[in-house]
Amino acid sequence: MSIPFAGPQTPTLVQHILDRIDLGQLNPGDTLDEAELAETFGVSRTPLREAVLYLEALGLVRRLPRKGATIFRPTLEEFLAILEVHAKLEGQAAGLAARRLSRQGAEELEAAVSACEAHAATSPDADPDGYYQHNLRFHACVAHASGNAVLVDALKTNARKLLAYYRARYRFQGAITASATEHRDISRLILDRDSTGAEGRMQRHVQFDQVTAMDLLAALS
Repeated sequence: MSIPFAGPQTPTLVQHILDRIDLGQLNPGDTLDEAELAETFGVSRTPLREAVLYLEALGLVRRLPRKGATIFRPTLEEFLAILEVHAKLEGQAAGLAARRLSRQGAEELEAAVSACEAHAATSPDADPDGYYQHNLRFHACVAHASGNAVLVDALKTNARKLLAYYRARYRFQGAITASATEHRDISRLILDRDSTGAEGRMQRHVQFDQVTAMDLLAALS
């Protein structure tokens, strides 16, 4: 990821915070401990401030009065709006992947889907965090197979606003099995070079209804 700052410390700080979001170590509403970050990386407040401003510009961090910088927590309206955009982006990636998938990309996609299916077969309602890592791998394979670096970056940024909620979704009974089945359906359409079918199926896979969105927001409130 290219970060437009001259100092070498700011990109490192940004990536550290992004990694913690990706791993579920920072969740919506969590406060960034700026003092801890400054001590851990041995930096002054200047690169730290730059990192927070950059993440705020991406929509991943909000600065609140008397609370400092916190990880973005969407309202229901914001959640649904982000989800609508994200479903379109994921669908576009799947459609492009169906047209551009390479042999290596096909092998990587098959491995990702097989890992999802293996988890669903052996632990259908267990280890949701473990399954979520398989899920991330599947979506990353599709995104990279699109061959569009701008789209990949947009997907990463948008997905990080919802990562915690997608992770929480796999705690619901039957969600892992349903997800693995849908991943297989999408991969077949991509491998069959059915661009329109893959795009539509991916959009339906990613999209939640309002009731589910409300449940997920409540689960992490």
